[in-house]
Amino acid sequence: LSKDEVMDDLLLIHRSLCETDNEITANGYLSDIIRNLSAFGLTLVPLDVRQESDRHTEALDAITRHLGLGSYAQWDERTKLSWLQQQLVSKQPLIRPGDWNDHPDIFSPTAVDTLETFSMIAEQHEGSLGAYVISQATTASDVLAVLLLQCDAGVKKPLRVVPLFETLDDLHGAASTMETLFTTPTYMGTIGGKQEVMIGYSDSAKDAGRLAASWAQYETQETLADLAKKYSVDLSFFHGKGGTVGRGGDPATFRAILAHAPETIRGNFRVTEQGEMINQNLGDGIRAMRTMDIYTAAVLAEKLTERPRPNEEWRAMMHKLSDISCNAYRQVVRGDERFVPYFRSATPEVEFGNLNIGSRPSKRKATGGVESLRAIPWIFAWTQTRLNLPTWLGVGEAVQTVLDSDEADKLRDMYRDWGSFRTTIDLVEMVLAKSEPAIAHNYDRLLVTDEKAKELGEEVRSIHAATERAVLDLTEHGRLGETSALLLRSLRVRNPYVDCLNVLQAETLRRIRSPKSADDKMLGDALLTSITGIANGMGNTG
Repeated sequence: LSKDEVMDDLLLIHRSLCETDNEITANGYLSDIIRNLSAFGLTLVPLDVRQESDRHTEALDAITRHLGLGSYAQWDERTKLSWLQQQLVSKQPLIRPGDWNDHPDIFSPTAVDTLETFSMIAEQHEGSLGAYVISQATTASDVLAVLLLQCDAGVKKPLRVVPLFETLDDLHGAASTMETLFTTPTYMGTIGGKQEVMIGYSDSAKDAGRLAASWAQYETQETLADLAKKYSVDLSFFHGKGGTVGRGGDPATFRAILAHAPETIRGNFRVTEQGEMINQNLGDGIRAMRTMDIYTAAVLAEKLTERPRPNEEWRAMMHKLSDISCNAYRQVVRGDERFVPYFRSATPEVEFGNLNIGSRPSKRKATGGVESLRAIPWIFAWTQTRLNLPTWLGVGEAVQTVLDSDEADKLRDMYRDWGSFRTTIDLVEMVLAKSEPAIAHNYDRLLVTDEKAKELGEEVRSIHAATERAVLDLTEHGRLGETSALLLRSLRVRNPYVDCLNVLQAETLRRIRSPKSADDKMLGDALLTSITGIANGMGNTG
């Protein structure tokens, strides 16, 4: 039974009642049901499916080896695309459902899980599921692979396939990937002239720093919008943002939407709401209505407001700022051998894995450093210690380098006249205003035992102070956040309470990490309580 079939019956009843002079009955509860069905369908909210591209490669690799065709994972991109297109055109089944269970030597547990997910999709009623999002998408074959696996599983109406471009390299390569798809007749024949692309704000910022990531996201959306127009594709973006600035969030939703690249929204805006932001923005009817009002007003304003694109001088400046900030960020996060030990000892990151506070494991892989850590615990850990490092690291060095050069006036003009750039800098300023290096120093004092890691902590706080000076110089503000009376008032009210929670949390972590009390349930409860309190106190933590 589909939504359209139910709707046809309800409309037939409505017409019949109206034709027999029963309009009052027809326009009562029946009309309400018709409206609800039109808005929500039979399933209230369609769910998306999301999986990493490597899992699809692993599943197809097992299939091709089972069929004696060789290793799909070892093929080059051209060979993969050619084979995928052949299979999509032939529509011949690759493997019978359940056959993978008879060959455990070829089909690993994760490959079986992936294939059974597609079987599950085929069993769902139409409208139950929306999109299939591919995490860590890098190539056109990643998209065609999901389309083929859906067809092979017998999905009657395949879910729209949405590549998610996350890292800096993925964003830079997105245009090439999508152009390959738009010039592939087999693919174009399945999408009906419509394409959705997800932009990852969290992992790109974790990869390259906030400033470099925000510019890459801006340029990628511009380029993809132009590309879609060239190939007559109706393109919509799905913005994978979190509540924190480090994950693409902005508490000023209206301003944030208008800061997107011109002609990339066009009346269609899809975005994630995560963590505490769900309750903050949608926790009750009045709040949800207000949030939807803001989104609607912003999307309409963006559609009706003419916003010029940045000129070539500004683009060149953004590339310069991005390169400097990215190098400075990676020099600390990737290039300094002291960083990982410092991060794991100075924040509650290690303890997150033992607490039931997330929807997914804190790491994509059990082993590995920061690169294997998911963006949410990466941001969340620094938010807990009030250092907020991922948001500002690299920004100060980039801004100060330009301010010390003969291009300082050009940078000040950009801040004054270009709304998108001003929004980015103002967000960094807001985060700096919320940060408390003295609180972070207390974590170092109690938790960091390695002397080299302690030295890094001092260096990071020195960089924080230099970033404050650079941002204040650019904005010509006398103090951080001086243009937001509400922010300053909120900080004055809540900081005394959050400060106490931070002190208690640092001491709790010290005791938990002591061998004598590592299994103390009371300490675990205390840690969880402090995490919740600090998250609510800081705000924008989703």
